[in-house]
Amino acid sequence: MLSYEEAGHGPAVILIHGAIADRRMWDHQFAALAAGHRVIRYDWRGYGRSGDTDGQVCHHEDLLALMDRLQVERAALVGCSMGGAYAVEAALAAPARVSGLALIASGLAGHTWPPEMLEQARERVNSAVPAERLARYRQGGAEVEPGDALAMARAQVLWQVAGPSRGRADLTDQVWERAVTMCRTVFERLWSGPPTVQRFLAPAAAERLGEVRVPTLVVNGLCDVPGIQQVSDLLTAGIAGARRVDLPGTGHLPPLERPEQVTALLTGFTAELAS
Repeated sequence: MLSYEEAGHGPAVILIHGAIADRRMWDHQFAALAAGHRVIRYDWRGYGRSGDTDGQVCHHEDLLALMDRLQVERAALVGCSMGGAYAVEAALAAPARVSGLALIASGLAGHTWPPEMLEQARERVNSAVPAERLARYRQGGAEVEPGDALAMARAQVLWQVAGPSRGRADLTDQVWERAVTMCRTVFERLWSGPPTVQRFLAPAAAERLGEVRVPTLVVNGLCDVPGIQQVSDLLTAGIAGARRVDLPGTGHLPPLERPEQVTALLTGFTAELAS
């Protein structure tokens, strides 16, 4: 069962969080967009207040099933990080149900992360927890040692939300604390919960960007991990008519770090969809 919230009336907008967060990352956008839209935000299966996965999960199918449940025939999808990847998959699987895509610091299903990015993640993030414990945690169903999820969350937020070229001082205390709180909960849930296998759309979205026919906004943080910024390049080049906005001094969670700017971009984008 997916846990969700909705507010407002008007054209539907669905907010899809990233893999290191939960639906709380959208607090500013959820409140602001509800002034003129029916806004829905939810936690992925296995995240936040949603139920556990049951062996296998397909996030874009969960998204479309939630739309069915809430009787949303068509919506603009706003996704951050891997939430953006699932939004693209939904647009490919059910194009008539998607009016537009806003892809923020987005991932892309079927894209291969560059080796230097994976090595940086090992050095900056995975090293926060002893290797033997991390291997056990990744199998799921583990008893998590006190402090391990917090240590991992702090390392992840420093690397991604601040960005590899910035430090802790580049994030406000509020952004740091909220990002770490969400990320710690993610690791606690993933490590202690049932093992999960993720299923993606086939053929992969990375091979099918030319099939996306809806208005698309790509938002990129210029301090995000370079390998993730490369996905913004692919989306902008691969989706016909995609418009790109680069945010200086911004890492991997622009809706949390630059709430007013992102809300203004989304307000303008959804107004264009309605015109």
